[in-house]
Amino acid sequence: MSWFAALRDTTRDGLTLDRTLTNPQRALRGAVAVALVIFPTLAIGGPGLATSAAMGAFIAGTATFQRSFRPRPTIAAAAGAGLGISTFLGYLAVGVPGAFPVLLAVWAFGAGLMWAIGPTAGVVAATTVSVMLVVVQLPVSVPAALGHGLVCALGGAVQALLIMIWPIGNWTAQREALADTYAELADYARRLRHDPIAHLDPAPFITARHAATMTSWQERRRPAEMRGLRSIAERIRPALAAIADPKVGAPAEGPERDRARDVLAAAAEAMDAVARAVRTGDPLRLPRSTPALTLVPPAGGPQLRGAARRAARRLTGLLRRAADTLDGTDEEAISTLAVDVGGRLRKPPLYRMVPVAARAVRRQLQPRSAVFQHAVRLSGVVTVAYLLARLVGFEHGYWAPLTAAMVMRPDFAQTYSRGVARLAGTVVGVALSTLVVQLLDPGEWLSAGLAVLCIGGAYLTHRTGYALTTACVSSYVVFLLGLQPGNPLATAFERVGLTLLGGGVALLAYALFPTWQSARLGERLAEWLAAAGRYNATALAVYGDPVAEGGAQEVRAALLDSREARSELTQAVQRADVEPGRDKTRLPDVSRKQLDRARASVGHLGRVGLLLEAHLPGRDAEPVPGVRDFADEVRYGTALAAGALLTGRRVEFDAVREAHTKLERQLAQLPQSDRVDVVRSATNLLLQALKDLERALRRGVGQPAGPAREREHAGS
Repeated sequence: MSWFAALRDTTRDGLTLDRTLTNPQRALRGAVAVALVIFPTLAIGGPGLATSAAMGAFIAGTATFQRSFRPRPTIAAAAGAGLGISTFLGYLAVGVPGAFPVLLAVWAFGAGLMWAIGPTAGVVAATTVSVMLVVVQLPVSVPAALGHGLVCALGGAVQALLIMIWPIGNWTAQREALADTYAELADYARRLRHDPIAHLDPAPFITARHAATMTSWQERRRPAEMRGLRSIAERIRPALAAIADPKVGAPAEGPERDRARDVLAAAAEAMDAVARAVRTGDPLRLPRSTPALTLVPPAGGPQLRGAARRAARRLTGLLRRAADTLDGTDEEAISTLAVDVGGRLRKPPLYRMVPVAARAVRRQLQPRSAVFQHAVRLSGVVTVAYLLARLVGFEHGYWAPLTAAMVMRPDFAQTYSRGVARLAGTVVGVALSTLVVQLLDPGEWLSAGLAVLCIGGAYLTHRTGYALTTACVSSYVVFLLGLQPGNPLATAFERVGLTLLGGGVALLAYALFPTWQSARLGERLAEWLAAAGRYNATALAVYGDPVAEGGAQEVRAALLDSREARSELTQAVQRADVEPGRDKTRLPDVSRKQLDRARASVGHLGRVGLLLEAHLPGRDAEPVPGVRDFADEVRYGTALAAGALLTGRRVEFDAVREAHTKLERQLAQLPQSDRVDVVRSATNLLLQALKDLERALRRGVGQPAGPAREREHAGS
């Protein structure tokens, strides 16, 4: 994509407005919390303290609108505490000549590193930089600085308290995540009717798993119908694939395939009904097609046989259990399935997340890390924008670094789309609010009231578009700072100019020092390949040793690793597609087209693991000889192939093929059984996927032999 096309698309995205609004009650609650802070503080402490308190309440409320499955009072309180600390330190530093730019650079660098924890932490940390810039204007004494920091934190505390007193849709996010999982399963079942090797989108499952990771407080209070349904969905997924796959399920053509299509269609309608019931909380209403799920076909109709019949029986039982769980009639299912395979998912209290967050940040402290590069870029841009504004001599010079801090993101698309939206929204917001000030000449109390009204609009349009939200926020800041003396018209022109300055510096800095996702696609592919290999190897190992402890749990853990790796690659590809002039990866001699073919091959490899998981033997089953050794070879071979992919050596699986030949000889000596058939079919599919991967990554120059040769060298 050319630079012109990339800028055109990001500009269009930044200025696009949706018709979606935030829940009006939640927007009203956030605005009420700001009002409860600003008016008493204005009456008691005056405009200065009122500004600090209002900014704290505003940012803490904004933090609760970020995507998170934690209790929102916790997020608001944590955001308020961070704002208080940043404000206090800023007030102390601004009184020491030359200290504030240093503090600003260090604080912005730390805020950039918070993206290692997650997007919510990164956004909230960036807002602390903005608040530091807005409320810190004149040097004050240490007690006064402490007072400003405390009232800023008070704003967050009031938001948290109001959320607890006035709960709105506490479980909406969890319901949406769980319902999306069943809706994706329904679409997956429909795709399997026409494409037996269709792929499942893992994103809803990843989101649902994060939603199911709850604190003890949430665990005790969550609705009964939400207990256990995610575990059932995880078991439905391989059952659907096992019915549809022609290698281990129903034949590719014929009456049995028609019967499999009927079962899949009925399952899709049943899962749509489950999704609707979870999303709305209404009673479950199963469709009339549900009887088609039974193993008894219509009179004289075809029947499913073998592995397909077992998978259909499992699917029917799981859907019945999901229906009973929603109806609250299956107490055993509720009590047993609430515990996920691999252990109960618990989200620790926020204070216990500090060591985890510290480790996540420490892992990013390396020059090649995208998060580290973003932190350096954010620190430099904010500091340069601040110094340029001071050099030009603007009175309200903080507006330029504020714009830069709110625009900068770790990837190209978000930075440029938000930059354009920020510039447009700020110009409109400042112009309109300044016009209101000129016409009405509001006093302190009316300005505070208009500020509360604007922040309510910002909360209400949080999901509508960043440009409109920015216009509301800019008006809020204008009215809030209108509590201070000054010429509104001159200030408006100054803010518009500083916004252009800060936004321009941010966009120019990203263009000169970018973090291209295209260059990291190879790393993401290698991680997914290694994870998919572990998933297959772990599932195969259960066939070789069914009585081993933790077999099913290890398979589930390997599946989650593979799913996360695939999701990270998918997100990187989506971001890379909108980057200008990026058609190559960092991998030697590997083009983007080769990388796309390799993604498809690794996707087929993940599907093999899915089929193996669908027919995992019980602990009382007889082990299949030779499978364990082959599983070890798959694990080792895919790990070496991932390393070869990154270092530019040839990717090949000669050792895996040799192990497969040995396994086939052992399987030929065994009596015919369903488990042997599943292993034989799955391993053949696995070899085909690895062969396709070799072809996709084949280079034109000679390379030393990869895994097989390296293994011999390591053994010597």
